[in-house]
Amino acid sequence: MIDTAGEPMRAAIAPWIDIGVTGADRFEALLFPAIDEALETLGERSTDPRRWALALGLPSARPGLAETLTSDLLARIRERYGRALQGVAAFENGHAAGLLGLRAATAKLRSGGLDGCIVAGVDSWIEPETLEWLEQCDQLHGAGPLNNAWGFIPGEGAGALLLVSEGMASSLDLPPLARVLAVGASHEPKRIKTETVCIGEGLTAAFREALAALPPGAQVSDIYCDMNGEPYRADEFGFTALRTKEHFESASDFIAPADTWGDVSAASGPLHLVLACAAAQKHYARGPYAFAWASAEMGERAAAVLACATPAARRA
Repeated sequence: MIDTAGEPMRAAIAPWIDIGVTGADRFEALLFPAIDEALETLGERSTDPRRWALALGLPSARPGLAETLTSDLLARIRERYGRALQGVAAFENGHAAGLLGLRAATAKLRSGGLDGCIVAGVDSWIEPETLEWLEQCDQLHGAGPLNNAWGFIPGEGAGALLLVSEGMASSLDLPPLARVLAVGASHEPKRIKTETVCIGEGLTAAFREALAALPPGAQVSDIYCDMNGEPYRADEFGFTALRTKEHFESASDFIAPADTWGDVSAASGPLHLVLACAAAQKHYARGPYAFAWASAEMGERAAAVLACATPAARRA
């Protein structure tokens, strides 16, 4: 792909997938290995598939995305995982999709409606029409005559995590990597690509709902977010951090994985939570409380708080 300045477009492409694989085929190639890896945790443990489900984060509608993507992908999921997962729910909410799926799944587990759920997210910007649209919207990093330094690197990826109730974890002898304390959600009407100025009201509401679950006196030590180089995201987080700074050890000390794997949109939430668990297991997390947040173009805002376990705590 060449931009309007005649330069190659910058993108973070999965090297193990042929560039000719497109649409639902590409999403399947990204997603299914992640779901398989999450299910491997169960091994030969006996479970009742009627009590298990999949919450899947997907992109919202955009140029280059087939209208039938969701239905095609869900049909393939049911065909492959129908014996292991009874219900499948799709969340077409872009960057916030995975965390909104987590919110729905935790509510189901806490109400006793499920024993377990795979929470996953998948996305890919790697379609010619999508990349051209990003450049037209002045969102593609380095593209066009002005060499836009404030756009993002489009990427692709998938993440999946195994979420179970406390009782199911105990009965299956599954030592938890983390506990979901809370997931907050809200909506921001002052969005990108509108004639408004976003001051983080929607993101603040999502933050406050999630952060209310922290134990008294506790602060978040590790922050994972979907900031990707676009100024509106940084401004939004800046306003939100000022309003909620008492809950963070250092609100400005965050991890933005898009600077290494590109913007992965709907895959962001599950991948960020996996990173938080990995940091705790490998002893480079700053503390036990991790926080992930996401901001979608259509206004969805979501945030989650985890209490992560270290290997020593898991053994105990």
